[in-house]
Amino acid sequence: MEKNSFFWKAQREGVPACSAAKTLGSNFIKIDPDAGTVQLEFMGKNEFTNPVGNVQGGFLAAMLDETMGPALAATLSEGEFAPAIDLNIQFINPASVGKIEAFGRIDKKGKEVCYLSGELRQNGKVVAKSTAAAIIRKIKTG
Repeated sequence: MEKNSFFWKAQREGVPACSAAKTLGSNFIKIDPDAGTVQLEFMGKNEFTNPVGNVQGGFLAAMLDETMGPALAATLSEGEFAPAIDLNIQFINPASVGKIEAFGRIDKKGKEVCYLSGELRQNGKVVAKSTAAAIIRKIKTG
């Protein structure tokens, strides 16, 4: 882990790593790169709801992706990134407008392929779970 990677630079500057995280109201609570875990909060907004007033599943999937990715990104070296190559979501309970807690972790980190998992909770109930695979790549310059 290098503190000069893109993830850590964004953390030092106090800005979300991407526009999607900002749109989702992402806020880091805890980052533990040694354990490969993160805890975040998201804000489920009225703009995210489906016709019955629950947060639409696509937004929950994006929140899970924005949870698992940083768990891995916090461990990468400068010049590395790790796009997802597979994403699986299980919707357990409906989510409503308001704060949603998120937990992400690295289940296995290989030299290239990494396996991740995540969970969203609201009011003490599991809302959705996910697993993903990501592949570590070098950012090409020039």
